[in-house]
Amino acid sequence: MTNKKSLALRAKIKLVEEIAHAELPTRYGRFTIHGFRGLGPQDEAVALVRGKIRGPFKSKKSVPVVRVHSQCLTGDVLSSLRCDCRAQLELSMKKISEAPSGLLLYLPQEGRGIGLMNKLRAYELQDQGLDTVEANESLGFLADARDYDFPAQILKKLGASKIRLLSNNPEKVRQLEQAGIQVVERVPCQPRISKISRAYLQTKKKKMGHLLEGV
Repeated sequence: MTNKKSLALRAKIKLVEEIAHAELPTRYGRFTIHGFRGLGPQDEAVALVRGKIRGPFKSKKSVPVVRVHSQCLTGDVLSSLRCDCRAQLELSMKKISEAPSGLLLYLPQEGRGIGLMNKLRAYELQDQGLDTVEANESLGFLADARDYDFPAQILKKLGASKIRLLSNNPEKVRQLEQAGIQVVERVPCQPRISKISRAYLQTKKKKMGHLLEGV
């Protein structure tokens, strides 16, 4: 890495500020919760950390298990069955708690980055027969408007530059690696499929390239 690139990287990390941290006991064990803020309007996130996440690591199995999870009010909080977000969140917490170490990064990227109200407008279009990709595009958005540079800088700030990523999304892997995170393994994050969410998952697989089995 050139000096110019090194300076640019350090500058980016400095733009990420840790606001606070505290102990957080959960049904999946004890974590430390960290709050982060950046310069952008959506640049806020929390990280739940468990165990040693900084290297060096003795083996691939000792590399922290990481979930970069986008906020879903309807799924995570209201238990919606239109998506698999809450099921993925719970599965991730369980896998992180069972691993030697890991962290959950929770980001305010509702509706794949379009925001809560636009997500509800997309729901309305889906009720009329559009799939999730068609609905987002009909509203003038990308099928997936999320950007993973900010979460990558948080991971670096925490010292988690080498991870095993809980994800079915190759684009998430690509963006994190492009931002300087070494993804040594992609760990599938696929809960049981419900009848209601099957069409949603089929769209993810066929139109967005998500790696899903049995869909």
